[in-house]
Formats: sequence, structure tokens, C-alpha cells
Amino acid sequence: MIYNKTMLGALMVMSISFGQAQNRKDGPMRIQRTKDQSVNQLTSEKSPLTAEGLWKFGRVSAEQLTADGKHLIYGVGNYDLESNSTERHLFSIPVMGGTPQQITNEKGSESVLDITAQGEIIYLFKGDLWKMASDGNNKIQITHTEGKLENVKLSPDKKHILYSQSVLITPTHGPDKYKDLPKSNAYVYDDLDFRHWDTFNDGRYAHPFVASYTDGKLGEAKDLLEGEPFYSPQAPFGGAEDFAWSPDSKAVLYVAKKRVGKEYAQSTNTDIYRHDLASGQVTNLTEGMNGYDTNPTFNSAGDRLTWLSMKKDGFEADKNDIIIIASNDSKQRVNLTAHWDGTVNSFVWSKDGKKIYFTAPVKGTVQLFELAVAKSLSAKSKPKIIQISEGEFDITGIVGEYNGGLVVSSTRLTRATEIYRYDFKNRQLTPITTVNDEAYASIAETKVEGRFTKATDGLDLFSWVVYPPDFDPTKKYPTLLYCQGGPQSAVTQSYSIRWNLQLIASQGYIVIAPNRRGMPGWGVKWNEDISGDWGGQPIRDYLSAIDDLSKESYVDSDRLGAVGASYGGYSVFMLAGVHEGRFKSFISHCGLFDMVSWYGTTEELFFANQDLGGPYWDAANEKTYNDFNPIKHIEKWNTPIFVIQGGKDYRVPIGQGLEAFQAAQLRGIKSRLLYLPDENHWVLSGHNAQVWQREFFKWLSETL
Repeated sequence: MIYNKTMLGALMVMSISFGQAQNRKDGPMRIQRTKDQSVNQLTSEKSPLTAEGLWKFGRVSAEQLTADGKHLIYGVGNYDLESNSTERHLFSIPVMGGTPQQITNEKGSESVLDITAQGEIIYLFKGDLWKMASDGNNKIQITHTEGKLENVKLSPDKKHILYSQSVLITPTHGPDKYKDLPKSNAYVYDDLDFRHWDTFNDGRYAHPFVASYTDGKLGEAKDLLEGEPFYSPQAPFGGAEDFAWSPDSKAVLYVAKKRVGKEYAQSTNTDIYRHDLASGQVTNLTEGMNGYDTNPTFNSAGDRLTWLSMKKDGFEADKNDIIIIASNDSKQRVNLTAHWDGTVNSFVWSKDGKKIYFTAPVKGTVQLFELAVAKSLSAKSKPKIIQISEGEFDITGIVGEYNGGLVVSSTRLTRATEIYRYDFKNRQLTPITTVNDEAYASIAETKVEGRFTKATDGLDLFSWVVYPPDFDPTKKYPTLLYCQGGPQSAVTQSYSIRWNLQLIASQGYIVIAPNRRGMPGWGVKWNEDISGDWGGQPIRDYLSAIDDLSKESYVDSDRLGAVGASYGGYSVFMLAGVHEGRFKSFISHCGLFDMVSWYGTTEELFFANQDLGGPYWDAANEKTYNDFNPIKHIEKWNTPIFVIQGGKDYRVPIGQGLEAFQAAQLRGIKSRLLYLPDENHWVLSGHNAQVWQREFFKWLSETL
């Protein structure tokens, strides 16, 4: 067994309505409810959640706590359908409770860089630095730069800033390569890494810059990677977390994968570099560590440096550990979480430097953990790791520490992000922000339960099951199997604007979302077992989950569907060929249909090499490219299928969706294609998202 049966039993007890608080006396955490969360309200007096309503929720994100920990600065983004854009503003609220105060109202988005001891807020707005009083008054622009500043970090002594800008290093785009041909849109490449995520490589690289910062004026900027074809922050999603200042402001730390071409496309080996500003000396602090090394963070005293580290090069979903060193000794490294059977999402130091708090997936949720950091560390150190939160929610981020607890962001499957206090003494979550409470008060609740199924190999398989509003067990409901992407991303209490299980259930469907093989939160082995076995045990897990739920009298087994994106879309394509008549409808978004052509066109080859075993011409990978290849099962397809594909999806390129749709059409199967030419692996435009939702439910109404 890879998990503790006692913990599984405790999780079974947590299967309660999402309008209800976790309130077990023997449990370590409760959620304090506001009045509008009462489960005594009749759902029949409310309306089901709609796609339009989903996009009206305020998008809450934490910025920073004030130095004394008494006030929180946070942002709220609101989407406008008419303009198809989101406007975000900053607010201030007392941590211990009070009325929020809006402190910005200018058009555009602001992000907080620093809050001084006097309460002044330094923030980034339209690519420049600004400052304002704590109440939002006296706004002053303090820099006037030609190019936008991005990923800015102020030095501890406030005399320098660290930021990133894009620099042309190796011209590949026609107008850069041939100045006399400005209207050319051609690209020329001699190596791989020619495109990534949704962008072709034009020879420009994000580089870290340092400049002096005096009275709002920037001195001459120094490019710390001058002339080098490397990204820092990492492409495509790295940000300011890839930068850090040394406590004495004399050095900068940055994350970079210093590889090019084929090596870049096949490696995850990022390193953390220390650049001494006076001497220009660069030191690789993670030399010999071959996987992802990210998020360099000093403790408050500045004598300890920590970061997140994965061990294996090429494995993007490897166990993520916390590494610690004395800040001036990169050779004495200690892995603080090596002995723990889990993977870390994010972490922060306690104010006193004695503990590290971190978040990690566990048993279908994401929870808070703590570990004590000893004064003296050795390679044999095994600090005690304690899970300090428990409940039907995710802790999605740790904002900081206040007197008595932590400020965290949290979601549930039926609640968008809000910010909470976590009290160390009573282990209770109490809401600080209630941005969407009024909206949720008029929405019919959807019950969510945890369910365990015996997998085909005898192990326990956990799933979240979401029921329609006013669920009546004497009736029968169409039921959807939700197939998660990743493939090593967890199904927890996260909240999505697109794959929103509450929204799907609100249209009258039961939804089951299994924690199949490959998902973190059930031990390292469970997480790793999907690599090389995409079409094997994970697919059997999906069938076990839906077969088990179908035994319930309220499930209409003649109206089953399967839906999913990315690896979930691949799962739908696989299920279409092996489901043996179970399902009546399929929806696959950005799914992998032909593993051979996918390997030949995807961009992050390290992922394909790890999870598929390598290229299709290697005989050792025959099972992956035959038995586990959806296109090889096309002769068994006989069920209506809806295919969705983004035109700028270079992770799962356009040919995958088009091949699948064309095959279904030629086989005479009822099928539909939703093509989104300007979307990548996701759907980011609000208008496109509305089309997505309308077509999604239209298809289900036609086929189920």
C-alpha cells in the first residue's frame, strides 16, 4: 500500500455539502462560515450557475501584507463582456477583519513591489514604478522608462532594482535578419527550440537587468546575461519568482536554463546563478543538480538560502523538494523533504526563521504543512513535517505571516479564490475577503462528495463526485467522467473558469473526477506510475471509477459521457477506442490523437521523452506508439465525438485535433470541430470562452 488507510478513512468522513463547513471536533481545521454559506438555505430558491455568471465573479489575488502584518493589499479583476477584457484594481483590508478600501481606479493593472515601514506602497503600473499612500492617495510616478519594466524586484537597501527585458540575440525573423525586407514574415532556423507554447522564437530572450535607483531615477542598466541566448525568467511562464536579491544587496540570484537548441528542448536543467554586482563574478549555486531548480528564497536573517528542486533532468513532474544551504556555502546542501513521500507546491519562511511553511497536494486537496529548521543541519537531517490544515478546500498560496497565523488564498470546487486567515492556535480558516459572497448567495449549491473505488490492481482509487443542484437520489441523471490533463496534475479543490465542475453539474449532470494514476497527493510512486503507461493503468482507473459510480441507482448508465483536455483529451480519444459501449458522448479539447505525429511536432521534447519513453523510431517504445496510441484504435470508434483545437497550441499542435475530426467524419460518426485560431493550449479570450461553453453544453444536450 502506498497510503495510510486511517487518512483515507478520515477523507471519507469529509464528504459533505460544499455549502457546509468542515466542523469535526477531532479534525485539525474548521472553516468559519458567513451567513450566506448556510446549508439551511433551500437551493430551490436559487438559480443554477451559468457560463455567463461564472465570468462575472471577481478574480481575487493577494499582493502583500504590510510590514506589521495588519493590512492586506489584494487585487480584484473583473471581466467585461462588451470590451472582452478584464480590469484589475488594488484594495486594502485589515487582516483581522474590516471594510475593504479600493486604492486604485486607473485603467490598467497594478502590482505591488514593496510596502515601506511608513506604509507607502511602491507598485508597478504600465511598465513604470509608482508610489502612493496606504489609502491610495498621493499617487506619483517615480520612473519614466522607454521600455516597460517587468518582473521588478527592489534591492533590500532600496538603492537598486532588478527587472527583465527582452533582448535580440540571434535574429531568426525576416525583418531582423534582413533589414531591407521589413514586410517579411519569414523565420529561419538551424536548430530546435524554434517555437514554445504559443510563440515562434524570434531570437529575443528575456534577460535580467540591474540599475541603480535613486530618487526615482534609474541609472545605467546592466544586462546580466549580455549576449547570451538564455532566458531568465524562464520561458514561457517564469516571473519575478526566478529572481532574488542577496540580503546585503550586493548580489543578484537568477534562474536560467543555460542550454540552446536540441539540448534546450530536451532538458529541464535550470540552475540558480549568483551574480556579484561589484566583481561581475557568476557562481552556479546548483552545479550538479540536474532537474528544475527554482524559487530562490532567503530567510529573514539572510543566512540561509532555500529553493525548490527536482532531481531528474527531463522530468517536469518529478518530486519537488526544498533544498537549504548556508547563504555563503553552496557546497553544503541539505534536502529538507527528501524523506517525505510528497511533492511541494510552494513555500515561505516564518518571520523568526525557525520554520518553513509549504503547500502540497494530499488526498485530493492541497494543504498547509510546516517543518522546523534546525540551527545545525547535516545531510542526514530529517526534520519533522506536519500537515497543519485539513478540509475540503485547497490552499492555493501563502501570502505571509501575521501575529497568530498565516494569510492564505484558498478555493473549493464550488468557490472561486478568496483570501483567508489561518490561525495557528485553533487551526481555523476565516475569510478576510468576501468578494464573491453576494454572487454565490443566489447560486444553487452543488453537493460534492469523495468516493473510493477498487482499481483493477486492488488499490484504492479516490474520486470527487459533483451532483446537480437539488439532487434527488430517486431520479436518474446523465453522468460525465472528467479526465484531467497534466498528466501529473492533481484533481483537487481547485476552481477553473473553463473546466468548472460546479458549472457542469449545475446543468443537470453528475460529474466524477478520479485521482487516477499519475496525480500527486497519493505518494511519489503513484505520481510517477503514469510515465510510459499512458494508455494502461490510468485508463483502467478511469473505467473503474465510472463503472463503480454507474452501479448507483441515480446514474443513468445509458447516458454516460467522457470529457477532458490535454492528457484528458488524449484519454477521451483512447476511451473512444476501448470503452466497449459504455459512453454515448465524448468531448476532447487539445487531445493527443496520434503519438507519432505529436512527437514530431510538439516543442518540449523533455516531456515526450520522459512520459512516452522517447522517439517513435526507438523499438523499445513500440507499446507507446501502438497499444497506447489512439489512432491505432480508430476502427473501434463508433460514438459521437466533439473535438476542440487551438490554432496556436504548440504543445498539442493543430494537426492532432484536425486528424481526429477528419477520421471521425470519414468513418461516418456524428462529430463536430470547434477551431479557435487565436487560442493556445488554453482558452483566454472571454468571448471565445463563451463560445466554448455554449458549444460544450449544446453538444451534450444533443448526444446525452
